Amino acid sequence: MKKSSSPAKDLTVGSPMKLILGFAFPMFLGLLFQQFYSLVDTMIVGKYLGVDPFAGVGSTGSLNFIVIGFCMGLCSGFSVPISQSFGAKDFPLLRKMVTNSVWLCTFFSVVITTLMLLFCRPVLTWMNTPENIFEYAYIYIFIIFAGIPCTILYNMTAAILRALGDSKSPIIFLAISSAINIGLDLLLIIVFRMGVDGAALATVVSQGVSGVISIIYIKKKFDILAMEKGDWKLERHLAGKLTGVGIPMGLQYSITGIGSVILQTAVNGLGSIYVASMTAGSKINIFLACPFDALGQTMAPYAGQNIGARKLDRVGKGLRAACIIGFIVSGLMVIVVKLFGDQLTMLFLDEKDPVIMQNSTQFLIIVSAFYCLLTLVNTVRFTIQGMGFSSLAIIAGVMEMIARGIAGMLLVPAFGYLGACYSSPLAWLLADAFLIPAFFLCKRKVARQLEVGKA
Repeated sequence: MKKSSSPAKDLTVGSPMKLILGFAFPMFLGLLFQQFYSLVDTMIVGKYLGVDPFAGVGSTGSLNFIVIGFCMGLCSGFSVPISQSFGAKDFPLLRKMVTNSVWLCTFFSVVITTLMLLFCRPVLTWMNTPENIFEYAYIYIFIIFAGIPCTILYNMTAAILRALGDSKSPIIFLAISSAINIGLDLLLIIVFRMGVDGAALATVVSQGVSGVISIIYIKKKFDILAMEKGDWKLERHLAGKLTGVGIPMGLQYSITGIGSVILQTAVNGLGSIYVASMTAGSKINIFLACPFDALGQTMAPYAGQNIGARKLDRVGKGLRAACIIGFIVSGLMVIVVKLFGDQLTMLFLDEKDPVIMQNSTQFLIIVSAFYCLLTLVNTVRFTIQGMGFSSLAIIAGVMEMIARGIAGMLLVPAFGYLGACYSSPLAWLLADAFLIPAFFLCKRKVARQLEVGKA
């Protein structure tokens, strides 16, 4: 095989701290850009289509998260055995893992798309979607679900790139996708006078185009993925290993989303002022949490490659490095919220409302004070997944769902808005109480497996 000119990055050699910082920073920028583009996308719908279409799109958020989140988690799970194969330098196995992932993605695309197109109207009815926005919600989510194959294509190619140590290229393709999405939003909604269907179509097309570009890039740059005869054969044991990692990671997203739905229902009962306060605070929180999400997503390929290379000691060193980075950022975020909480809230309000600003800032102060717990949730969870124990992610997701369910059913009725503010810290605490002991159990199990392998 000729020498590769690919941008693949070996995470099994060098300083863990430097590697994690170098890998996580581009991912952080990408997540930040993704949230910015999502905000612009929402503003276009609200500004040019009106309140009801805007509310219709917004009402599908939890359903969208549960389904699309499953697809994203599924792709991330498939990338774990790929990263392990790359770390082991077993390139024939690596190619087979990629091709079997392609077959599985095709299968899940067909199944999930068919099911959601059949049941999205009954589900929206079950969710008590208001009549005046029901059709807007249905049209939007129907098109989004019809584009699930594009979503899976985009996320799978990005996951493969990250598994091979390339965290920069997915950011470039994300930027391309975002630019196409915003451009199509403006074209379809303003020029061609389309409604929410234009917004949904813009999202699907942009993801599809970026997915195709990613495939072309992988084919051109990654010589180790030049498929040979026999690589495209679907192998049951490989497909079983991939689904054994992918499905639990997908379910983790979906289960966590159920808890959020329960909490949102409780907050809705407090009145529009508190809904607006929680909405503003939550949107800011998504931006502030980007560094911790980036650290978490870094740890899956890092742990996967080092487990594949049989370097268990580097997994622990990498986790400690990621936690140190996260704890430092946590402290900085508390300072940012203390100094600029009101100003950040105003970014999401048309006019200054003292009550909403006070409530939103209160939410941010409480949540940011516990970002150290979020650091542990993300870094430990993804490390465990990279080690090959993704089924444990379901349990961690269940813990978060239970915590947010408790907040929605008990804390909010008892303490009102304050109870809702503590829902995320409670979710992170319960998840950490499971994940930290689980990591040490997984580490011992891997150590035994490696000892057996030496014998």
